[in-house]
Amino acid sequence: MSKYVITYDIGTTGIKTCLIEIDREMKILASSTAGYNLYVDEETGVKGGAEQDADEWWEAMTITTKTVFEKSPTITKEMVEGISFCSAMQGLVLVDKEGNCIRRPMTYMDQRAREELQNGIAHGVQIAGAEVTKCLKYLYYTQAVSSSVKDPIWKYKWVEAHEPENYKKIYKWLDIKEYLICRLTGEFVMTNDSAFGTLLYDTRKGHEGWCKPVCDMVGVNIEHLPPIKKSTEKVGEVTQKAADELGLAVGTAVYGGGGDASLIGVGAGAVEIGDTHIYSGTSGWVGTVVPEQFVDAGAMMASIVGVNPKTYNYFGELETSNKCVGWVKDHLALDEIGVFLKRYGNAADSLEQIEFNLYDYLEEVIDRAQPGSDGVVFTPWLHGNRCPFEDPNAAGMFFNIHLDTGKTELIRAVVEGICFHMRWMLERQEEKKKVKALKTSNEVRFCGGGALGEATCQILADILQREVVVVESPQNIGAVGAAACIAVGMGIIPSIFDVKKLIPIKTTYKPNPANKAVYDRNYKVFKNLYKANKENFAILNG
Repeated sequence: MSKYVITYDIGTTGIKTCLIEIDREMKILASSTAGYNLYVDEETGVKGGAEQDADEWWEAMTITTKTVFEKSPTITKEMVEGISFCSAMQGLVLVDKEGNCIRRPMTYMDQRAREELQNGIAHGVQIAGAEVTKCLKYLYYTQAVSSSVKDPIWKYKWVEAHEPENYKKIYKWLDIKEYLICRLTGEFVMTNDSAFGTLLYDTRKGHEGWCKPVCDMVGVNIEHLPPIKKSTEKVGEVTQKAADELGLAVGTAVYGGGGDASLIGVGAGAVEIGDTHIYSGTSGWVGTVVPEQFVDAGAMMASIVGVNPKTYNYFGELETSNKCVGWVKDHLALDEIGVFLKRYGNAADSLEQIEFNLYDYLEEVIDRAQPGSDGVVFTPWLHGNRCPFEDPNAAGMFFNIHLDTGKTELIRAVVEGICFHMRWMLERQEEKKKVKALKTSNEVRFCGGGALGEATCQILADILQREVVVVESPQNIGAVGAAACIAVGMGIIPSIFDVKKLIPIKTTYKPNPANKAVYDRNYKVFKNLYKANKENFAILNG
């Protein structure tokens, strides 16, 4: 018998709300998107700032919830049996006892807390950017180290140092979806994966939970941290106030859900040990399901806690992935919009349709250029980089431009640069084979908005020289992963391992061996560019 659920995928720049039917497959009956602002640098009043407005998240939820019901008039709010979330992780949402935001939430992209990082851990004799004794203590308890300026601990410490009046008001420290759960149910909770994302979570068997020794070491008040729940657990019910605002039924069950790094792989069907997936949305990453915790502190990679208590996700992140394609659209393509409109006429009668068709047009442009982009190489570090090197000063560049280089080559080089970086992270994961029984899959599941383009999928397959698999609606799989949490919580399937059978493959892209040589050549140059320009990035951006 079919079950109906609603899931919210809260991204960096917008929300995707899906009404999903769970039967023999996960089927998206209706979806709706709405955007919200990302406030950076001068808009936050501080260099490196990246904030959002919590009321804008809620307004986007309100709009999209009503829209999915309008699109599926036969499904009523009373028929929805579960609600869950997928969201960006490592945000800092500080709330008072009423659940109100004390200040505008900081996103994972926020880089303001350089001084706090320096004072807290990045001093003295260091291992991978962390003072040696603190690093070893961290690894003992958590198998991860908070040595990135983007980690939420240092943002929390920044508020303590720079906004003492706000710090005094803190009742709980929440992440993005936990704030929305609180607003939906009145409950203050955090799921295991979000708790791990704070890097204050004890991962030792039998000790899982908030780690007081680490909290004391970095100066975090453990009373600010909420109760921890499982991703598949019912954590509350929709209140009357939230029901009235969103158009939901009072008392509808709300499940913990997970962060995007946890659930996007699940939504793509990468759930068994050894399964590898690559995500390309605003940010991007490479993740492999592993049976134990691995740490590569030098590359800022670690096995993170996910929604399945029996596995971990060995994870490396790229800060700006398909966001680079958006940059291309805005800064390299729009002055040729007349060419686009001449081709498509008035068929694109809404902004949403124009955006969609313009990306299609870019795909055609990418496909016309030769593999290797005539030697042009692009670095996709438009907001610094985290893995396999941590450097907030790193930036994007086009390298090796000639008189005969055109926009077509530049645009293709951007997509190739994103894929080169994914290969770099995947190969760094493979290096763990030398010391751990780590295996990445020959078949890689590709997801996110980047996976919508056939040319992009083929480029990724050629650069990796592996088969690339895409499922239905790859841009919505975070929402599908959230539905999987509900499916387990309701007993529809026994465990997360069983999700794969509900998510059929749509398309498989096979690598073209003829393109291997040119991509191997460009990839070698790509990896050299950071080492050759690290000092230059520091001079210009430090």
